[in-house]
Amino acid sequence: MAQYKYKAIDKSGKIINGRLQASNLLEIEHRLTTLGQDLITGIELKPSSIRFGRRSLTRRELINMVFQLEQLTKSGVPLLEGLHDLRDSAPAGYYHDVLASLVESIEGGKTFSASLREYPNDFDTVFVSLIAVGEETGELPKILKDMGETLRWTDELIASTVKIIMYPAIVAVVVFAVAAFLMIYLVPKIIPFVKEMGGEIPFHTLALIAVSDFFVNYWWVILFAPMIAIYFVKSTAKKSPAFRFKLDGWKLRIPLFGTIAFKIKLARFASYMALLYASGITVLRALDICKSLVDNAVMAESIDRAAQYISEGASISESFSRLELFPPLVVRMLKVGENTGNLDEALMNVSYFYNREVQEAIDTIEPAISPVLTVIMGSLLAWIMMSVLGPVWDAVAKVG
Repeated sequence: MAQYKYKAIDKSGKIINGRLQASNLLEIEHRLTTLGQDLITGIELKPSSIRFGRRSLTRRELINMVFQLEQLTKSGVPLLEGLHDLRDSAPAGYYHDVLASLVESIEGGKTFSASLREYPNDFDTVFVSLIAVGEETGELPKILKDMGETLRWTDELIASTVKIIMYPAIVAVVVFAVAAFLMIYLVPKIIPFVKEMGGEIPFHTLALIAVSDFFVNYWWVILFAPMIAIYFVKSTAKKSPAFRFKLDGWKLRIPLFGTIAFKIKLARFASYMALLYASGITVLRALDICKSLVDNAVMAESIDRAAQYISEGASISESFSRLELFPPLVVRMLKVGENTGNLDEALMNVSYFYNREVQEAIDTIEPAISPVLTVIMGSLLAWIMMSVLGPVWDAVAKVG
């Protein structure tokens, strides 16, 4: 399906601009007619033009959509009418266009899950699979409720992670800017005076001179080298599965932050696995879906191996116990879930445990960041002051 940029007019004479995915302009015109709008112009967008537009729903929009659909369907409102209400109340934009497209697809004879598959950037495999299960079992309101809770938990987790990253990132930029100013502007003006004082220049002053010269002569390397390195690593990881496997393994071994990232992925895996299993999806199918959600080649390979062991006849807990990656707690809870017949509850307990550990780690790290960055800034200034004033003090002492 192509994406079109259109201009339309509604019954009140208001001009509306928007974008829609459709097979052709006739489909665009039909959709707009059902919305009470008349098409004025429509242009198919090229891929280069689409890149600059928003092509996915935000987490907030997705959470809002799931919550409202859950409330409407639980109250007995048919799904199609609920989507109609959401579409009519949504402001003009990408969210409105997606809802309009879903309504059109369902009215055209497709199921809700099949309509969602047309937007893979907005609705992942887990989302579509759970909706399909809800349609088959008639438990769509319950599925939507569980999905809404999981989406809200994911949103809170991401917000906490961004919160802990943003502050040190901003302070690090400030520290770098101050260091660059000192090395490029201040130090070059002071060093000639230090050299004119005569005497032996200490090592830390020579190091300061070397660093200052590097900043002055190779500032472009300092500025662009990190961006080039990040681009090279990402492009290489996309082209080479072996390199990505090693890179993802290294990410999990980073002190402190690697551990937190691993626990976040474990909590995400356990949460979605519980949701899929509770919805009636088989263990092997659920593992196959979750494999793509962990966003880590090492963990995905381990999950794939566990699925292979299960397909060969091993129990779930035994299969995961053969893997060195998953902690004993996960294996123990899987065994409890198998023995009691409540595997979904056991997995949710795993998710709760690691989510709590992540929150505690974030709450512990956040207050410690400010003192650490203060020490770094103080050490930088102390080095510069000692390197500049030390030789001056020695020269004055000799004169005295």
